[in-house]
Amino acid sequence: MSQDTWDALKATPLAEVRRRAAIVGELTEVRPMVVDDAERFAWNDSGGQSAVWYFTPDGLALLLVFDHESELNLYAEGDYALQESLYRGVPESLVRLVRDRPENYESLNLVDSETGRAIHYAGGVFWFDGERWRAAEGFLDHCEREGLAPLIESGFGYCLGDYAFGREFTAETVIALRDFDGRYEEASERDAALVEAQEVIDRHAASRREVGVSER
Repeated sequence: MSQDTWDALKATPLAEVRRRAAIVGELTEVRPMVVDDAERFAWNDSGGQSAVWYFTPDGLALLLVFDHESELNLYAEGDYALQESLYRGVPESLVRLVRDRPENYESLNLVDSETGRAIHYAGGVFWFDGERWRAAEGFLDHCEREGLAPLIESGFGYCLGDYAFGREFTAETVIALRDFDGRYEEASERDAALVEAQEVIDRHAASRREVGVSER
């Protein structure tokens, strides 16, 4: 599933990725933020897993995923230097968006005890270079040294599940993905969720038309 999600993300235009990130964030009730000049959207499952997106005006993007039960949970180890190393290869213009920033629910800080510098934790670090998505070199190198499968251990597939990359992004799809664990016990709850999802998708339809992105 993780590899399929990665392939589907790479095949999705960045404007559509941003649109889905905004919609899923709103449905997850995570308030969007502006960090310097970048837009931040996020998802969490209220259980320790998260996906955080940053989109810059010059067409770059940063994606961080976190699975708290993974061996890539460096926050549990308190290892600032190792966490910093996972960002190696990512442009500084993107890394600065998560360095020495206030903590939030999706992104706590790892702090260097000697310098006081801080960086947001992440189990998986990915970025868009203007043409294609890449996994950070430091993240890949650490996984290779430790014998870890990057996409699997980072929780990539699970953390990006609600975005439905590679599938048609409709209210029905969104709610079906959110209901995989029987979240909506009553039909009326599911119906209300469908209405809400459609309203959110409709609000973001204008931006989709403006950039000429077709729904997948």
